[in-house]
Amino acid sequence: MSEPTEANTAAGAGQGAQAAESAGGTAGRQVRVVLVDDHRMFRTGVQAEIGQTEQTGVEVVGEAADVDQAVTVITATRPEVVLLDVHLPGGGGVEVLRRCAPLMGDTEKPVRFLALSVSDAAEDVIGVIRGGARGYVTKTITGTDLVDSIFRVQEGDAVFSPRLAGFVLDAFASTDAPPVDEDLDRLTQREREVLRLIARGYAYKEIAKQLFISVKTVESHVSAVLRKLQLSNRHELTRWATARRLV
Repeated sequence: MSEPTEANTAAGAGQGAQAAESAGGTAGRQVRVVLVDDHRMFRTGVQAEIGQTEQTGVEVVGEAADVDQAVTVITATRPEVVLLDVHLPGGGGVEVLRRCAPLMGDTEKPVRFLALSVSDAAEDVIGVIRGGARGYVTKTITGTDLVDSIFRVQEGDAVFSPRLAGFVLDAFASTDAPPVDEDLDRLTQREREVLRLIARGYAYKEIAKQLFISVKTVESHVSAVLRKLQLSNRHELTRWATARRLV
């Protein structure tokens, strides 16, 4: 799912939220939000659609593009809700959650996190939920539904895109903790994303387009993955990913 498509999907969110307010949907409610995503165009699009405070009740008080920026901005602004991308430079969304754990645990004014990602992989969903996020929605969500999800998370609800809820139920239904995959843990979130797309048969150009990065950057990620996993080529990489059900 590309960012422009997501922006198109969210088109009309302003009118939808305004209609909701007329019906009493956001009347009297307001929430302060920080946007964390490494794609500037996507952040701009989301802010334009949901950040019309008079209509939506959402006030965007900060933005960040990587882990360090996110922790700094969240600590400084203390928003009620953070929209958090899973794949970020500096360690990913899980690292942001780890470093913001004291803010999430504040009994008086907790900072709550809602993951907003292009990824619908079970490992990504479970990872951020274990890290403390209150929900996970994909970037196919409409602007109106995103505003509703933000308010629900602010109020303490857990929010998930429909098919993702099953991942969480399955993961936490088991009393046994999943085994730690030391090889997989060596990879960054972005390397895992590239790995998954390679294993699905995507060409480098297709991966670059999907992730909004250059072909050269894709090549660098693939080289890093092969080196860390001690594999020789993309065919071995595909077999490795398939054996671990990452595809």
